[in-house]
Amino acid sequence: DIINILQHRISPDDEVTNEEETKWRKWVDEHLVHVLSPNIYRTTSEALESFDYIAKHGNFSYTERFAVKYAGAAAMYFVAKKLKKKYNITDERASLYDAANTWTEALNGRNFLGGSKPNLADLAAFGVLRPIRYLQSGKDMVEHTQIGEWYQRMEDAVGEPSRIPEGQYQE
Repeated sequence: DIINILQHRISPDDEVTNEEETKWRKWVDEHLVHVLSPNIYRTTSEALESFDYIAKHGNFSYTERFAVKYAGAAAMYFVAKKLKKKYNITDERASLYDAANTWTEALNGRNFLGGSKPNLADLAAFGVLRPIRYLQSGKDMVEHTQIGEWYQRMEDAVGEPSRIPEGQYQE
């Protein structure tokens, strides 16, 4: 919804994006996002890895970092098991690899789904995958699928993630 609103503000005359872009944005929202949690919280060590990243990059005190890392990892480990069942995922990694391969097949030899430059579907998929890229699940995905080249092109096109330094945010 946010992307749709922004797209309308940027290009108010564009009533709708093309059908392919719409189809793949929907796929990202309805499929790709659901395979992530069962993967990044698949084991206790992967859950801890994920929450270690969150704890280190969040604005937490030492005590809060400890609590966030261990309580969050434990909670999400169990939540991921429920999500795995809810979305009928039998093998977490296989579902992630299948999703990555589905995406790269949709590219059909193009650099991006949008052709020579990313479209909103590329940005949606990249936005979902970027947080896991350097976690074990993301490393495994790149190693065992063909998504790495597209991911690198997207990283080059989008640039580094930005973050407002603590104390710099003003309302």
